[in-house]
Amino acid sequence: MNLRSSMNPPEEISVRIAATQQDVSNPEAPAADRRRFDAENLTTLLYPIVFGVLILILWQTQVLHRILGADTFTLPLPGRILTIIADNAPEILMNARATAIVALTGLLFGSMLGYLLGVIAAVFPKWGIGGLTVVSAFNAIPIIAVAPILNNLTKDFSRDADTRSMLAKILVVTLMTMVVMSINAYRGLTELKPYSEDLMKSYAARRTDVFFKLRVPNSVPFLFTALRVSVPGSVICALVSEYFAEYIVGVGRQIRENIVLAQYATAWAYILTACLMGILLYAILLAAEGSLLKGRR
Repeated sequence: MNLRSSMNPPEEISVRIAATQQDVSNPEAPAADRRRFDAENLTTLLYPIVFGVLILILWQTQVLHRILGADTFTLPLPGRILTIIADNAPEILMNARATAIVALTGLLFGSMLGYLLGVIAAVFPKWGIGGLTVVSAFNAIPIIAVAPILNNLTKDFSRDADTRSMLAKILVVTLMTMVVMSINAYRGLTELKPYSEDLMKSYAARRTDVFFKLRVPNSVPFLFTALRVSVPGSVICALVSEYFAEYIVGVGRQIRENIVLAQYATAWAYILTACLMGILLYAILLAAEGSLLKGRR
């Protein structure tokens, strides 16, 4: 027989109160959950670090070279790469700054245009959805095909090669980041909590109030979701666009030039610089997300 069905209502209420008091009187339960959460965070961070250190050890001891069948000329040792970075720090920083300017400027313009497209699609859904479909088609175009086309289209923009090259590279990053932001912005503006819009209408809220007080705050987490993709993507787009740029500056262009000249150690130094740039920008994004969305977690 079911225990609950055999109880009288007062007895059932007494059992529930006793269970609640047992949970309250056990202060170790939240502490155990907190310890488990900390352990999960620690292992999530620890495993990639241990794996990276293991790869570096195998690389420095040339075990990785024997596994891959490579030599120390095409795959220089990490110590050699760090030495080149230390000896050429001013030049590497100059090229890294040029790449960062392209990536961040394109990310800014692409995010703004993408959010604007998401707003237009949310406010005018009849033809705004069609615009998002067209914009999404750009995501299928490879960056390696877009970069030389935009370089040719911007040749008459200025007589200064640096200005023309900078504009073309920023346009590549803007185009690629705009697609991701527009789709996520539209989702954030339209995927509302159940009955939240009906509640606003029951309060006789105007459309502008619904938009700025309900839709825009609801889209903030979706913006950070888009930026998680766009931030590393902007660095990759900047590096690829520099391969075809007219002006020889930037981390991506230096990787290409040093590989052509068979200066593989220097090329690996710039590859490491590009990796550090992407990791740093992504870490800044995660810190900003954790600070701004702290109350939403």
